Parts: sequence; C-alpha cells; structure tokens
Amino acid sequence: MSPTTKKKDETPPTLTMGSKYHIRSLASREAVLDTHGTFKGVVSVGTIDALAIELDGEHHKDLKGKIRVIPSHMVTSIDIVEAVAKDKEPEELNDLHYT
Repeated sequence: MSPTTKKKDETPPTLTMGSKYHIRSLASREAVLDTHGTFKGVVSVGTIDALAIELDGEHHKDLKGKIRVIPSHMVTSIDIVEAVAKDKEPEELNDLHYT
C-alpha cells in the first residue's frame, strides 16, 4: 500500500452553492433515499443542520425545482457531479441563509 500524496495546489472538496450533487441518505432503517440536484445552502431545523438541495428534472420529474431538506446526520454519501469553484459561486446565492 502506497501513501497518498497531495498536490500542493489541490484543495480538499467542499460543498459549494450552485454545485450539483448526488446524495444518498437514510429514509428509514431499511431504505436509502437518492437525491440529485443543486446545493442551495445549509438550513437549520431547530438544532439540526440540514442540506438544502434543489431537485433536478432528470431524476425527480414530478418534483423538479422543489427544495429537499436533508438532515446532515442522515447523509450516508455525497457524490460530486459538477463542482462550482468557491470563488465562482452564483452571486444571488451568497447571502442565502435559512433558519
């Protein structure tokens, strides 16, 4: 097993507003919920932080454009489908905050 090497200019992946993700989360003890969409921000529901995802039309035809709120402790994996650089986040999303 060889050690992993990190490039000097490589930054760790971060969730950036406007990026597209495929998120798997727990729907119940036996079921996994697949979510495909665009990250819109972090939502606070009481004391729990959650991800706000605008659903895409390809995987969620009847829910296209709706916001799905996924509690962070229910997330099992996040696939980065299309990343937006932090400095290139859409301007209209920069001041987005839900409480």
